[in-house]
Amino acid sequence: MRLNLPVIPEEYLLPPGASLVSTTDLKGRITYCNAAFIEVSGYARDELMGQPHNLIRHPDMPAEGFRDLWATIEAGRPWTGVVKNRRKDGRHYWVQANVTPIVEDGRPVGYLSVRGVPTREQVAACEALYATMRAEAQAGRLLHVLKAGRVLRTDWRGRLAEALQLGLGQRVSLSVGALGLAALLTGAGLSRLLDGEWLVLAFMAAGALAALGGGWWINRLTTRPMLALLRTANRMAAGDMTQVLTSDRDDLVGQFTRALNQLNVNLRSIVADARAEVDRMRAAAREIAVGNQDLSQRTESQAANLQRTASSMEAITGTVRHNADTARQAAQCAQQANAVTLEGADAVQQVTATMHGIRDSSGRIDEIIGVIEGIAFQTNLLALNAAVEAARAGTQGRGFAVVAGEVRALAQRSSAAAREVKQIIDDSSHRVATGNQLTEAAGGTMGHAMSSVRQVGQLIDEISQGADRQLRDISEVTAAVSSLDEITQKNAALVEQVAAAAMQLESQAMAVADAVSVFRLQQGEHRTLPDAVALRKAARAGA
Repeated sequence: MRLNLPVIPEEYLLPPGASLVSTTDLKGRITYCNAAFIEVSGYARDELMGQPHNLIRHPDMPAEGFRDLWATIEAGRPWTGVVKNRRKDGRHYWVQANVTPIVEDGRPVGYLSVRGVPTREQVAACEALYATMRAEAQAGRLLHVLKAGRVLRTDWRGRLAEALQLGLGQRVSLSVGALGLAALLTGAGLSRLLDGEWLVLAFMAAGALAALGGGWWINRLTTRPMLALLRTANRMAAGDMTQVLTSDRDDLVGQFTRALNQLNVNLRSIVADARAEVDRMRAAAREIAVGNQDLSQRTESQAANLQRTASSMEAITGTVRHNADTARQAAQCAQQANAVTLEGADAVQQVTATMHGIRDSSGRIDEIIGVIEGIAFQTNLLALNAAVEAARAGTQGRGFAVVAGEVRALAQRSSAAAREVKQIIDDSSHRVATGNQLTEAAGGTMGHAMSSVRQVGQLIDEISQGADRQLRDISEVTAAVSSLDEITQKNAALVEQVAAAAMQLESQAMAVADAVSVFRLQQGEHRTLPDAVALRKAARAGA
């Protein structure tokens, strides 16, 4: 016997109303188990599918219990008993087990086990019984055994009690035998009163025939219908809802037959409705899963596009920010150029004013030179007159003539120098006039330059302001894209949650479909249990 260790002396209490359902093949390997069974066992579904059912066997369960279980169900009869099982973590739990063979075409193909919650009185009684049976097994002498889940003693008292447990057929036979014996005894009594032996024999034979006929009639009316009802009830317990029971009797057997048939009809209708609803639920879950997968792909595509858009917006933002910075620098340079231009314009104006002053000074110099030339001319005339007068004076006038000559020479040099200065001044005046014109032209050019620089500065200011506005707008667009990306990511997460929920819904629908597949609703419908080996391989591959 398989020994599952370790064990913890702690009980796991089943929730009230819990129903643990499983099916196995003929070798006891699990082919189906419901969610309650999985939760209570502590194992994962993949750890159970295809595995031997004794995976949850507790070492405290006596071997006699499982011997009786297999002997009963292999004989085609249901078995009921309280069983102590072991969870994966070592704790134990008690169940009221009901095991029924699943029959197809007159032969068993598997076993259906439905477990409920036993009472605490049942648990206490079975715990004491199993401890006694384990002690007896260790001692090598079993005083308590099980038969179809019932406890029997192996001593004379147990055999007597078992012998007194008569079936319906045996009781009918005993009743008929008692009637026959009564007829014989009555015939023997009458033989003493009557002289005709043939009459006594005839009376005894008639009594015996009446007893046999009554026994056959009672067996036909009671035992056979009850056996048929028992077979039908066992098939219904195994999930075969195709049985049709009819009876034209109005006695207790007929009423029981119609009640059992109505129960079968009601269960068949409920299971058929459940199957139809499960099929619709599976189809809806499949449609949800397909639509959700499409939505997931679209959401992922949208998220990728938003990420690319966000990257592009970041690049555009960087470019616009760079342009805005460049525009600010250009505005600053334009302001500096405007300031320099203003300074240049001021300098040109100062040069122009200076050139006007030089022109005015040149005019005065011309006037002074004219005065000097006039003085030189007058001096020359005076010297000439003095020379004439000195010549008239003769010898006394020679010295005066010399002085007059020198004065005349000086006057002539002064006149020549004045002419040269005048020529230079004229040339300077001409140059000053040219410079004045150039300065005025430069002033006009500087004015135009100032106007152009001012316009360029205004344009650059407008460009800078536009770049700032564009930067703010792009920042808002970037924030909106980021918010949309965040929402898309949340939608993607929600889509994954919905997909998981749809998969879980489909899985639950498949579990319910597996549960109702145990029932056979129509003639010719076959229930094919899954292959335990294939289930175990699939579970290992999934792990």
